[in-house]
Amino acid sequence: MRMRRLGRSGLYVSELALGAMTFGMKGWGCDEATATALVHRYLDAGGNFIDTADAYGTSEEICGRALRGKRAQVVLGTKVGLPVGRGPHDRGTGRKHIRAACESSLRRLNTDHIDVYWVHVDDTATPLEETISALGELVRAGKVLHIGASNLRSYRLMKALGICDRLGVDRFVAFQGQYNLIVRGLEREHFQLLDEEGLGFVGWSPLAAGMLTGKVKPGRQADTRLGQREVAIDALFKNDRGFRVAAVVEKAASEIGCTPAQLALAWQRTRPVTSVIIGARTMAQLDDNLASLDIDIPPETAAGLERETRLPDEYPGAFIDIFQGWLRGDRQSLTA
Repeated sequence: MRMRRLGRSGLYVSELALGAMTFGMKGWGCDEATATALVHRYLDAGGNFIDTADAYGTSEEICGRALRGKRAQVVLGTKVGLPVGRGPHDRGTGRKHIRAACESSLRRLNTDHIDVYWVHVDDTATPLEETISALGELVRAGKVLHIGASNLRSYRLMKALGICDRLGVDRFVAFQGQYNLIVRGLEREHFQLLDEEGLGFVGWSPLAAGMLTGKVKPGRQADTRLGQREVAIDALFKNDRGFRVAAVVEKAASEIGCTPAQLALAWQRTRPVTSVIIGARTMAQLDDNLASLDIDIPPETAAGLERETRLPDEYPGAFIDIFQGWLRGDRQSLTA
């Protein structure tokens, strides 16, 4: 498994990260024995990047126990921001919650530092200055080595980077967001921002919660996370376009001799993605995901996927792109 530099930091992470949201999760997750086996299998395969969050139930505790004696070889990331209790300071990214949440995560993970501490989601009720200064305090105390952002609009991410510079706080080294063949919205603005500002990108839900495994069909319950629950975010992919794209991926995978999941994961390597988070509940799922590393997508298949799944043109992006050639002196570009 190849290692890639995470943004401009000194961290090197494997191209596949192991997501731990399934660990101990009731209903559709896996038990601790299975989770521990998954961690060890992933490390044996050459992976080094573990992703969890304080809001994932008992996931942090399970990770902490699974990594006993192996902590030094792992880049360990966890997140703060989603509700972990009913109190007013049991959520969000205010200083009081961030400080308490970090201490709790360190204890559950059985470690003295977190390699990447992610803001789980934008908290628009808290000033970014407060969030960033609180994160900077954790870095200066040595409890956090690097900070990352997740699920922010592009303008908020750029604003946060500016505040980091103004306050003298280490910048976010990476951005984490949902990205797959169905949900490609980050291509509109985020990817160019990340490239220009030197942030790595870590993608989550590369299989769209199971939509891109070929197991989820219209009107049919499936043994996937998406098939076992209904939440608002699922509307991003459980829709007509999502089912159409899933069918395209399933057909293309059959033609080149791999599973739909393997094709969807291999496609990520053709994109500006530093690491992609895979989430497994069983060893069979993990092995299927790891096998994606051996898939090379034929050019004609890649072209077909792009044609069938690309985003529709939008304003102002498409309008601006039309004029770029003219602005560089190629006046023919407007009429070409």
